[in-house]
Amino acid sequence: MYVPESFRVADRDRVERFIAAHGFAVLVSQTDQGLFATHVPLLLERAEAGDLLLGHMARANPHWRHFDGGAEALAIFQGPHAYVSPTWYATAPAVPTWNYSVVHAYGRPAAVEDAVRVRSIIDRLVAQYESSRSSPWSSSDQPPDYIDRLVKSIVGFEIRVDRFEGKFKLGQNRSQEDIAGVLAGLSQEGGPEGAALADFTRAALAR
Repeated sequence: MYVPESFRVADRDRVERFIAAHGFAVLVSQTDQGLFATHVPLLLERAEAGDLLLGHMARANPHWRHFDGGAEALAIFQGPHAYVSPTWYATAPAVPTWNYSVVHAYGRPAAVEDAVRVRSIIDRLVAQYESSRSSPWSSSDQPPDYIDRLVKSIVGFEIRVDRFEGKFKLGQNRSQEDIAGVLAGLSQEGGPEGAALADFTRAALAR
C-alpha cells in the first residue's frame, strides 16, 4: 500500500483499536485460480509467538482450502471514508479527493478444523459484538445438536500476522483552515458516512 509519511499510522495500539472497532475485513489470497476474496469478521489476539487474526467461514467456501500456513494473505480493515469537495477548502485552487482510514494486515492463514477450537473462535467473535448488550446471545443457550451441526458446516482459521500497515488519509497535509472547512462540509453535507468520517478525523487529529 502506498503510504505517504503524513498519513502513516505506525503506533501498534492505534492499529489494534482500529481493528477492534472495524473488524469486518476483506481477506484476499492468491490461489491457483487467481485472486480470491472473502468478506469476514476477524478478531485480533495478542500472543507470545506473535499477533493472530482469528475467523471462520463456510466449509462450502473454497477459500479456506488454500490456508496452509505458508501462503501469504492480506486482510483489509476499512474505517470511515467519504468524498471531499474542494469547495470546502479555504485554499484555492483545489481539486476533489477522498479521505479514508484503513489498516492492512499481512500474514499466513492456517485452517482450523478441530471442533473445539472452531467453537472457541466462534464464541470469542460473538462475545466481541454481544458482550455490551443487555441480553447477549450465547451459543451455550442454544440446543447442543443445533450448534454442533453449524460447527460442522464451517471452518475456522488463524492468521499469524507478519506486519501491519496503517493509513489515515484525513487531510493532515492541508492547513488548519482547510481541515476545519472539510470537517464542516462532511458534517453538513456528507450524510451518515461524512458525519462518521468527521467524528473519526476530529478524534484522530486530536492525538
